[in-house]
Amino acid sequence: MTSVLDGWTRGSFSVGGLTRDTYRKGSGPAVIVVHEIPGITPAVARFAEDVVARGFTVVMPDLVGTPGKAVSGGYIGSSMLKVCISREFTTMAMNKTSPIISWLRALARSLHNEVGGKGVGAVGMCFSGGFALGMMVDDIMVAPVLSQPSLPFAVGRKRAGDLNLSPDDALVIKRRASEGCQVLGLRFDKDKLVGDRFSTLRDMLGDAFIAIELPSKDKKDHSVLTEQRDDAAVVKVLDFFASKLL
Repeated sequence: MTSVLDGWTRGSFSVGGLTRDTYRKGSGPAVIVVHEIPGITPAVARFAEDVVARGFTVVMPDLVGTPGKAVSGGYIGSSMLKVCISREFTTMAMNKTSPIISWLRALARSLHNEVGGKGVGAVGMCFSGGFALGMMVDDIMVAPVLSQPSLPFAVGRKRAGDLNLSPDDALVIKRRASEGCQVLGLRFDKDKLVGDRFSTLRDMLGDAFIAIELPSKDKKDHSVLTEQRDDAAVVKVLDFFASKLL
């Protein structure tokens, strides 16, 4: 049976007692593509293939769901439940960095040590949308992309503006931005799951924050790079990676 992950090499990465499967393809500088809920869907794999074709070594961690499985209402619900009860993801607490980001930072360091280059890029989507921002604590993260960042879940005004970062991590990231590390953010302008995070990002990062805000055509518009894919936005992400890493 043909799978959207045919041609990808399945592996695993372990650190700090946490092991996750990974899918890898391509050559060149490293870019980590972190999937959204419900998992590595065909649309996520399609975007990752675009990154590979642009000249990068792409690794997709499998954090939740069934790799290659198509989106459905039930699948979204079951994956959402797993994210909500997992201690690896900070879904409601404010001013706290999700524990999974430590694992992602270690993965990025391992890849960079192997393939070299100017640094590493990463893109997160939806529940993982802010993960690339947390990975900026390490200097090797030079191309962070935040697509519709949605953690902590936007229940209440304060959570809607929270960036899922501890105060110490926020200080490091603010310093790196002041030193020139740019952050690319994408969202549909009426996406309630993103809350007011783009305002927080502008306040925190200043001119280092590059915002791509697309007009919502439907109240369900959410996944800029995948399910409601905007091709022009995909090109801008690929150009951002190329400008920072190639």
